[in-house]
Amino acid sequence: MAPANPRIIALFDVDGTLTIPRGEVTPDMMQFMKSLSEKITVGIVGGSDLPKQEEQLGEGIAKVFPYNFSQNGLVAYKNGELQEIQTIAKFLGEDNIKKIVNWTLKYLADVDIPVKRGTFIEFRSGMMNISPIGRNCSREERNDYEKIDLAQGIRKNMVAAMQKEFADLGLTYSIGGQISFDLFPTGWDKTYCLQYLPEGDFDEVHFFGDKTFEGGNDYEIFTSERTIGHTVTSPEDTKEQCTKLFMS
Repeated sequence: MAPANPRIIALFDVDGTLTIPRGEVTPDMMQFMKSLSEKITVGIVGGSDLPKQEEQLGEGIAKVFPYNFSQNGLVAYKNGELQEIQTIAKFLGEDNIKKIVNWTLKYLADVDIPVKRGTFIEFRSGMMNISPIGRNCSREERNDYEKIDLAQGIRKNMVAAMQKEFADLGLTYSIGGQISFDLFPTGWDKTYCLQYLPEGDFDEVHFFGDKTFEGGNDYEIFTSERTIGHTVTSPEDTKEQCTKLFMS
């Protein structure tokens, strides 16, 4: 069933916007989103791959709302139908992928932090996700690392070093969540998904995200000329802002 205002679309980040970081959406929040989708067109745009998005938002999430974009839109669904899959390996070539992996492992060997776990590099079809502590850390270790990272600038310093080392590859680096950052070809940030939203189809394109600061993984789409950006601090804040904007 079409929403009351189909020409208004709101796109939502996942971590920190619809869920707590790496947490699962609450039943109450999901019910709110479904109610919202009766008022306006709703889309999800996350940096993680679709299996991780399903872990957080539920199995079959690509078919719940009209638009679903995982890996910033490199995997795109419209009305439950797959539109496109693009890959970083195709774009950069295996030799460059190997150079990035080898350099990253050498760099992280010299990063001194209290705890290191596993999965320091996660290769996704559209990006590489790099975590100095390792994605296998516990929630408590994740929270502790975030404090150290904020104080010492571990991820910011690593990104600066990679920008210098791989200046010729045309890569963008985006710090998101608590423990990692993404790298991907320039232009493959969340604005990539906007190509699936023809300008003639929508009067307003809203975006809600928490990492909207420069360098954050919501920054490019938040500041895009095509979007009306909204910074949120939690799922509760998302709900409150959307209620005022679309449901009053």
